[in-house]
Amino acid sequence: MNKDTKIYIAGHRGMVGSAVWRALEARGYSDLIGKTSHELDLRDQQEVANFFDAEKPEVVIDAAAKVGGILANNDYPYEFLMENMQIQNNLIDGAFKSGIEKFIFLGSSCIYPKFAKQPLKEEYLLTDSLEPTNQWYALAKITGVKACESIRKQFGKDYVSLMPTNLYGYNDNFDLTSSHVLPAMMRKFHQAKENNHSPVTLWGSGTPKREFLFVDDLAEAVVYALEHQLDDHLYNVGSGKDVTIKELANTIQKITGHQGDIIWDSEKPDGTPRKLMDVSKMKAMGWYYSTELEEGIKKTYAWFLDNIDSIKKIKLH
Repeated sequence: MNKDTKIYIAGHRGMVGSAVWRALEARGYSDLIGKTSHELDLRDQQEVANFFDAEKPEVVIDAAAKVGGILANNDYPYEFLMENMQIQNNLIDGAFKSGIEKFIFLGSSCIYPKFAKQPLKEEYLLTDSLEPTNQWYALAKITGVKACESIRKQFGKDYVSLMPTNLYGYNDNFDLTSSHVLPAMMRKFHQAKENNHSPVTLWGSGTPKREFLFVDDLAEAVVYALEHQLDDHLYNVGSGKDVTIKELANTIQKITGHQGDIIWDSEKPDGTPRKLMDVSKMKAMGWYYSTELEEGIKKTYAWFLDNIDSIKKIKLH
């Protein structure tokens, strides 16, 4: 991989895509391409084909997807299934037909069965039923993994899928109606601190365990996959360590400086008791995460404070 290799990052404005862009720029890659959704509608097959003909990238990194929380997934199943399949099919097939040898597809740990044994291994894919609330998104991502695997198997091209655990970091979503647990907590504790350290109410018992990865670490894994020939088609990317939701809350409370009470609303659901990735395959290939959770939360909170004016415009309720 040369520093002037032409690399297209789909979804370059999102949390993951922007982190990948920063990581590549920091390494000295000088020919990066990004298109906003207004410039290129990835759901439109002809537009994507025309883009590949005109730009002729040598590598594609697919960090583009229609994403949302449980509510959005549940309310708009067709859009989450169809639009994600359109986006990735157009990119994967367009790249393949353009003769692109290297493609990195980014997915999610939700591709694994709901009741799979912990930690989640790559071989558990398609061994049981999915979590019903986000099965539409998960099914789309599974077809993307299989499309890349089939191209790799049939044509010998270096198409690889990376499945990250729960991500957080710069450019995260802090909308309380649709954000994930870590950024939602960060915003709640910050607001409560500003409100004379008022109590913070959190869902459930705090006992479920979750794994988190700083998004810049995922970006480093993408760069690693770019610069190395990985042996297999599918790799989990995470820290391989988890914490209880209560431990997470205590850490965020400390970092934000909130000194009020935490109230656990046990009437609200806990969700899956544990969700941990087995990352031994990626580790065996030579990549391992570097940002510990507390350090990553400190970096994210500093970014949050720097961008508080734009974050405040996002809905609170």
